[in-house]
Amino acid sequence: MRPGRWSRLPLSLRRQPVSWERQRPTWREAKPALIADALKRAQARPSGNWYVVGASRGLRDDRPLARTVAGREVVVWRAADGRPVAGPGICPHLGAPLKDSPVRCGTLVCHWHGLSLDGTPFAGWQPLPVHDDGVLLWVRLDDVGDEPPLDAPVLPPRPDLARSLSAVYVGTGVCEPEDVVANRLDPWHGAWFHPYSFVDLTVVDQPENPGGAEDGFTVDVSFKVAGRLVVPVRAVFTAPEPRTVVMRITDGEGQGSVVETHATPLGPDGRGRPRTAVVEAVVATSHRRGFAMARRAAPALRPLVRGAAGRLWRDDLAYAERRWHLRSTGRFPG
Repeated sequence: MRPGRWSRLPLSLRRQPVSWERQRPTWREAKPALIADALKRAQARPSGNWYVVGASRGLRDDRPLARTVAGREVVVWRAADGRPVAGPGICPHLGAPLKDSPVRCGTLVCHWHGLSLDGTPFAGWQPLPVHDDGVLLWVRLDDVGDEPPLDAPVLPPRPDLARSLSAVYVGTGVCEPEDVVANRLDPWHGAWFHPYSFVDLTVVDQPENPGGAEDGFTVDVSFKVAGRLVVPVRAVFTAPEPRTVVMRITDGEGQGSVVETHATPLGPDGRGRPRTAVVEAVVATSHRRGFAMARRAAPALRPLVRGAAGRLWRDDLAYAERRWHLRSTGRFPG
C-alpha cells in the first residue's frame, strides 16, 4: 500500500456495497493455531506485575477509585500534591471497605472509625506502587503477577496527549484476560461480527518475525459513518504485554491514533466463575485543523466514544465469555 493512500479526504463512498451474507468469508484465514500462537507470545512478554485499575480522569479529589484485582481490594487516591497513592482497600483497623471512605486534603479517612491513611505504611497497611500515565491508572501487585517487577508499566507509544482526544470505556465479563486478548488477536471477525461498525476488512499482513518488534497483524478496514460513507484506514494490532492489545492507525484518517484494550482479572463471581474488566482507552489524533475544535468539545464527545466502544464490547465480551465457557468445559476447538 502506498503511504498516504487515504490522506486527501477522510471519507469515501463505497461504490458497490456488499451485503453481509455475500462478503468474503474469513474463516480459512483466521486459523486457530495462528491466533493461539499470537496469544502465547503475548502471554510470554513481561508485564512487570502492573494492572490497569481505571481511567485517570475518573480519579476525583474527594473519593478514591476502587477496584478488585485478582481478588485483592485496591484503592487509589490523590495526595495533596496531586500524586496518585494506592494501597489495599481493607482498613487495617477492623477491615472496613476503604472504597466507601472520603478523601480529605489528600488523606483517605476511614468512614467506620476515622483512621487516616496518607499513603505511608501504617499498622500493617502497605502502599502499592502506582502509575498515572495521563490516561490510565495502574497498580503493581507483585504477589499476584509473580514476575520480576518493573519500575513502570509496559506502555505502547501514544500520540501527544496535549494534541489528542482520549476516552476510556470499562466493561466486565465472565471470562479470563486471555479470552479478551484472544478476541483482539482475531481481527478477521470484525466485519462479520460488527457489521454496524466495520466493512471491507482484509488482513493484509501477519507476523513475519513472531516475537519480534513487528509481531502484529496489519488490517485494511473501513469504519462505517452513514449509508455508503466510510472512513478507510490501515491499522496494526500488537500485544506489548500479556493483558494488552493495541490497535494503531498507521495510514488514513487519524494516523497515529491508538485503541488500547487492557484486560484486568477481578476475581470470581458468586458462582466461582472468573471475571475480567475490559478497560479500553481510545487516544485519537488528527492533522486536520478541525480536530482542534473536536478537542475543545471533548467533554461532549467522550460519552459518544465510550458509547461506540460499549456497543462493540457488548458483542466482544459475549465472544470472550463464550470462549471461556468452552475452554472451561473442555469443548473449545483445537
